[in-house]
Amino acid sequence: MVHFAIISVPFPSHVQAHEALACALIDRGHSVSWVGPAGVLRQIVDQRIRRCEVGRTRWPTDWTQSMVNRAARPSSPWGLRRVIQDMGDHSETLCDEGRQILRQICADVLIVDEMEAAGALLGDALGLPWISVACALPLAREPSVPLPVMHWGLATDTRALHRNAVSERIYDWLMGPHAARMKKLCAMLGARSRTSLVDGLSPWLQLSQTTAEFDFPRAQAPRPLRHVGPLRQQHPDDLVDGLCCLAQRDSKPFVFASLGTLQGWRFGLFKRIALACRAIDARLLIAHCARLNKAQCNALERAGATWVTDFAPQRAALARADVCVTHAGLNTVLDALEAGTPVLALPIAFDQPGVAARAVHAGVGLSMLPAFATSASIARALQRLLGEPTFRDRAAVLSASVAAAGGTRAAVDAIEKALCLPQRLRTSQTVAEKATYAT
Repeated sequence: MVHFAIISVPFPSHVQAHEALACALIDRGHSVSWVGPAGVLRQIVDQRIRRCEVGRTRWPTDWTQSMVNRAARPSSPWGLRRVIQDMGDHSETLCDEGRQILRQICADVLIVDEMEAAGALLGDALGLPWISVACALPLAREPSVPLPVMHWGLATDTRALHRNAVSERIYDWLMGPHAARMKKLCAMLGARSRTSLVDGLSPWLQLSQTTAEFDFPRAQAPRPLRHVGPLRQQHPDDLVDGLCCLAQRDSKPFVFASLGTLQGWRFGLFKRIALACRAIDARLLIAHCARLNKAQCNALERAGATWVTDFAPQRAALARADVCVTHAGLNTVLDALEAGTPVLALPIAFDQPGVAARAVHAGVGLSMLPAFATSASIARALQRLLGEPTFRDRAAVLSASVAAAGGTRAAVDAIEKALCLPQRLRTSQTVAEKATYAT
C-alpha cells in the first residue's frame, strides 16, 4: 500500500477530478490524504480521504471562495494580476505548512495539480516523487502547439510558429510575479530552482484528462505524458425529478447549455443562447451552477429557455442532447464528447480558448468569441451543428476515443506502473524518514 497526498488548486472542477482519482486509488488498496485550505477540503465528499488543513491562522474561512470568485471575474489587467497573486499566496501557504504535514503523515507520493506550483517544490524538498495531473489542458510546451490560453490552431508554417513563440514570451512576462514567488519558495524549501509551472511537471508521470485524438498532435510530447481521458467517479448519473421531462423525445432538437461553475453568472450570454434556441424552435436546458437569481431565471424562460436550473446531471443531459453550448471548459467538453454530442464553444478565460480550438480541429464543433456572439450568429451556428452530420460523426469517433482512454482506471494503472522504479530507489530513504517522523 502506498500513501498518496493530493495538492490541488481550489477550483471545483479540479477538486472533483482529483477526488475521482483519489477514490480509485483507495479502491486499489492505497491510502490518500489531501493537503489544502478549509475551502478546498469542504468540497471533498468521500470520507475515506484524510483531510490535512493548511492556512487556518493565515486565511479567513471564506478566502478560498473569494479567490474562486476573483478568478471568475478578473475584469481587467489589474484583476488578472490579483488572480496571479492569489495563486502565489495559495502556493506559499502550502509550501510553508505543507512540508511539516507531509512529514507527519509519512506521505510516499504526491498527486499534484499542474496549475499548483507547490507540489513539485514540496516533492523536491522532501525527496518524494510526484505525479502531475492536468485537469485543464496539458501545460507541456512545444513550438507547434499554442499555449492553452490561445484560441488559434496548430502551427503549420513559419509565421504560425513565430506567433506561438511571441505569445509564450508575452504570457511569461505576465506571469512574472508568479515566477518571482516561485523563485522565493524554492530558496525557502531548498528545492531546485523553478520559475514556471512547466518547470514543475513530473519526470515520472504526467496525466491528462484529454485524449490523444482530441489534443493537437504533438511531435515532441514528453515521454511521461499519458492521455487517460476524463477523471470521473464511477456512479450512475440519474436524472432528478425536476428534469424527468428530458427523457421525453419529440421532433424538436434539444440543446444543453452550461457555462461552468465559475462563469454561470453571465446572464446576458445565457439570454442570447435562449433567444437563439427560440429562433430555431429548439428545446433548451440551462444549468447556471447557482450563479443566477430567481428573477434572472424567469427572464431566461421568457426569452426562450425550456428549463432553467442551478445544477443539472450533466452527463445524463448530454446523453440526450443534440448540441451542447459551453464555455469550453474541458470537463464539459469531454462529457459532451463522451456522449457523442457536438459542441458550440463560447470560450471565456483560462484554457477555454485552447479547448475550443481543439474542438474545431477535431471537427466536433464550432467556436465563437462571446463578445461577438449575437443571438442570430448563435442560431446560425446551432443550425449548422444540427444540420450537418459530419459534426455528430466526428463526435462519435471522439466518443470512442474517450471510452478507450480508460479514465480513472487507466490513470491508476499508469501511476502504479510509473512508481515501480522510484519506489525501489527510495526504499531505504523512506523507511528512515518514517522512523524519524513517527517518533
